[in-house]
Amino acid sequence: MKQSLWRDHILPFGVLLGLLATATLSGDYLLHRLNLVWVGRYLGILGTLLIVFSLYYSLRKRKLVRAGNPKFLLKLHEYLAWLGSLMVLIHAGVHFNAILPWLATVAMGVNVVSGLVGKILLQRAKAHVQNQRELFQLRGMSRPEVEQAVFWDSVALQSMNQWRKVHIPIFIIFSILALGHIISVFLFWGWA
Repeated sequence: MKQSLWRDHILPFGVLLGLLATATLSGDYLLHRLNLVWVGRYLGILGTLLIVFSLYYSLRKRKLVRAGNPKFLLKLHEYLAWLGSLMVLIHAGVHFNAILPWLATVAMGVNVVSGLVGKILLQRAKAHVQNQRELFQLRGMSRPEVEQAVFWDSVALQSMNQWRKVHIPIFIIFSILALGHIISVFLFWGWA
């Protein structure tokens, strides 16, 4: 049976995003149900701190800091960014109070998706396409036949290969919007 890039790799990606959405909605629902909506305010702070701490991996990758095992830091980056994003999403809830926090939330959501593309889809998709090529070559197919057989998977792979062109600029936009939201909270809500 022919393996499918969509079924074997993109579907699990969708499931992981679905779990994030489900956990977000469940967390927000529970906070409302238990009259603990105020906890969401502090989840935003904690989630933001986790996202900031997750950036240590980026500093290490760009050799701005030297300490730490890159593989461990990548795993830590993925875990802290996912958990921090979950907390920020619960913090955002389904409240439509202001445009700036929602823009930051949307930018964070796009950044989470692009990060998952880099982590899950791209890594697995490259291996999948390479395995398919090798399998077809073992079956005696010519190079043009192999390339035709993996054409659509290769097109999908080439599209996903552009993920960093989205991930880093969207993170910058998210950071600016989140900082604007944080500053506005201090200015207008009197937390300072």
